[in-house]
Amino acid sequence: MKDKYSSAKREQYGRRLAAHLCNQHFLAQPDATLDGPAVLKFTPLRQVNLFVVQQLLGQWTQEMARLRSPYFDFEAADVRQALTQFMNTLSRRIKLNRATFEPLLATAVADTLGIATDPEQIFEGKILGTSPSVTVEQLHDALRYIDVDKAWFQTFIDSLVKGAPLERTFVLERFQQYQQANHARQRPLEKLVEELSNLLPLTAADLREDGPVAEAPPRPAPTPPPVMAAPTSPPALPPVAPAPPAPPTPTPASTPEVPAARLYEKLKSEHTSAPSLSTTLRTERHAATLAEKPTRVESLREAISINQRFSFINELFNGENMEYHAAIQHLDTLPDADAAKRYVTDTLAKSHDWTRKEEHVGRLLKLIDRKFA
Repeated sequence: MKDKYSSAKREQYGRRLAAHLCNQHFLAQPDATLDGPAVLKFTPLRQVNLFVVQQLLGQWTQEMARLRSPYFDFEAADVRQALTQFMNTLSRRIKLNRATFEPLLATAVADTLGIATDPEQIFEGKILGTSPSVTVEQLHDALRYIDVDKAWFQTFIDSLVKGAPLERTFVLERFQQYQQANHARQRPLEKLVEELSNLLPLTAADLREDGPVAEAPPRPAPTPPPVMAAPTSPPALPPVAPAPPAPPTPTPASTPEVPAARLYEKLKSEHTSAPSLSTTLRTERHAATLAEKPTRVESLREAISINQRFSFINELFNGENMEYHAAIQHLDTLPDADAAKRYVTDTLAKSHDWTRKEEHVGRLLKLIDRKFA
């Protein structure tokens, strides 16, 4: 498959489609921004949206790693607790403008096409990662960002031995053998191309090495508003969601390159009155030692970070976003922890067959404890 389809053609189409969709969304409102729920609904292809979120979380992790310093003990329990709280709070404050969102979208489109044209590359980059060894559990966790051919990838992961870490080279060799023996069971490229073509014309031939080359259209200049017109506000977006934005991948030729401030620099400039590191750590340490009670939250919807939300949707609700939201909304209306836990164990667990989901159910029950603490 590698000698038939061109990664450069995938990237070209990704840039063209990203520019086309961003023109539709941002042209009338250049200053509009996207939050987490808006990103998850930006295109009708769930896979594209998931790959955007995966990139965001990758950038977010890199930014958090930069906060570490040799002068402080980042492994101390109270420090880790404070950082976890900070990361969860920040993950619900995604704010993307066009300059930061468009290159992420272009890459997500190209990677979505890569599932059908170069599954080995996608498996290595999106599921396996760069660590020298990996566990089956870690591979299963990475599957939450896969929608197209998810069952096909999962069948391979299920064939690996659970428990001990596996060498990265061994897993890659096994996947190559699996792909050669099972490529006919993959979703046909034509079906994926048809879905994308509804957004911007595309054929399978366009992606071949010897296929036609299409250049990205220039971005139209936004029409300036009338002098006396009221400023246009961003579109109404769904409730706040997880995972913070981060420096984008290299900006395509059609998008002006905008320098992105590092996460900690933005926080410093936007929150000059925020408490110092020592004050924050002292406050968290005091809260942890008062009583082993979890911090109370006002609602489950606001308390669940993007990592937890994707985990719950994929593992507890079989990828059904609407069923997840309906369940969380109902839990938020219940009067006490006992009623909420009965609804989880007697209703949700039975209707969704959570017999092997103890870890994820336990996390949900802990959040319920926090709500009614």
